[in-house]
Amino acid sequence: MFEKKTYVRRRDLLKKHVGSGLILFLGNCESPMNYKANVYPFRQDSSFLYFFGLDSPGLAAVLDVDENREILFGDDIGIEEIIWMGPQPKMKARAARVGIKETLAFGTFDGVVKAALKKRRPVHFLPPYRADISEKIGDITGIPARKVRSKSSEGLIRAVVEQRSLKSDEEIGEIEEALEITYPMYMAALEMARPGRFEREVTGAMEGIMRSLGGAFAFPPIVTINGHIFHNTFSGNALKKGRMLVADCGAESSLHYACDITRSIPVGGRFNRRQRDIYEIVLEAQLTAIAAMKPGVRFRDIHLKAARTIAGGLKDLGLMKGDLDAAVERGAHALFFPHGLGHQLGLDVHDMENLGETHVGYNANIKRSEQFGLAYLRMAKELRPGHVMTVEPGVYFIPALFDDWRKKKKHTEFINYDKAETFLDFGGIRIEDDVLVVDKGRRVLGRPIPKTVKDVENAAS
Repeated sequence: MFEKKTYVRRRDLLKKHVGSGLILFLGNCESPMNYKANVYPFRQDSSFLYFFGLDSPGLAAVLDVDENREILFGDDIGIEEIIWMGPQPKMKARAARVGIKETLAFGTFDGVVKAALKKRRPVHFLPPYRADISEKIGDITGIPARKVRSKSSEGLIRAVVEQRSLKSDEEIGEIEEALEITYPMYMAALEMARPGRFEREVTGAMEGIMRSLGGAFAFPPIVTINGHIFHNTFSGNALKKGRMLVADCGAESSLHYACDITRSIPVGGRFNRRQRDIYEIVLEAQLTAIAAMKPGVRFRDIHLKAARTIAGGLKDLGLMKGDLDAAVERGAHALFFPHGLGHQLGLDVHDMENLGETHVGYNANIKRSEQFGLAYLRMAKELRPGHVMTVEPGVYFIPALFDDWRKKKKHTEFINYDKAETFLDFGGIRIEDDVLVVDKGRRVLGRPIPKTVKDVENAAS
């Protein structure tokens, strides 16, 4: 937990931005896997963590902007709970740790909110992403649960996005703690990518290292020889020489700040000619994108710079052709690079995605494209000091997408389909690092994990 003054300052700034009314925060509850007492690992809501720092279930909070009251709702545990859980701090003590003086029983939360609604006072809440929270807000407000998300407060969303987007030094420290846990995970993966092993063996070794260092996965790990399937969490394939092992995962810090790293490793530790050619294109695109990052530059423009680099490399290999600027403008490169360059990183691996990508990555001056590929860019607006971005270009050969585009004769003036067809057994390659925008440029966070061809081969040998 950060110092008390951090949470006090965050709440004071939020109240100032919102201006009036009540601001509601519902912490997460435990979720049963298959019966009530057998629960999934608990993960607190990220915005609740950001403003209140308390990492346990059964909590809610109200910020009364007009009366400058801050109320934490929760219950002290009794002897039966102590038998199973051990002694726990009292609510008053927990509230004091984050600078809150007033506590009430959890069951009184509904009445406090309903009293404000009865007086027609503004009541603000963030869009829920869990059914139990939607139902809770619906019960209190009278809004049907299916409509609760659409009735969330746009002003509150904008205020929270503004605060959470730019990371403080202490938050950067947490992300770097997560990266320090992740570094040995990847060093182990580099050594283990050998023919005959299974993906699950690599995943298990990475998780074991992570757990031993006190971490947890920030998102379900992707460790696969089928790197062209972006969110492939299946891990039952045997590693085979001639394939690339794509490992995309990252740990959380003790305060739940995420990191997100991807490395693509040749099974057996040595790149063949075809793998090296594609890998060097992806690496050049990533390094070009990172070098372009600085305050005032739109991340969309950096994405397009990476796409142009990829298109150029693919043209050199005979996979693309024609006017490359026109090819990128019209989206022809998206056959090989159909996702966005990266996303914001923080308490969520896709930071604040539950608040809506449009609020997080776009604004009145830059709208989301409808073009295939570019439409998936999660962050497009200008970079500012304190933004932490993932930078993760890739090149993929997706048989279903290839067949669809070839059948429709899409972008035939830019794509050499006959040549590209010879790569349909390749899979994909992605390289990803986490980058902080600073006053005069950028800084790649964490200890360098091997990513040049030479360094990957040396580490994997």
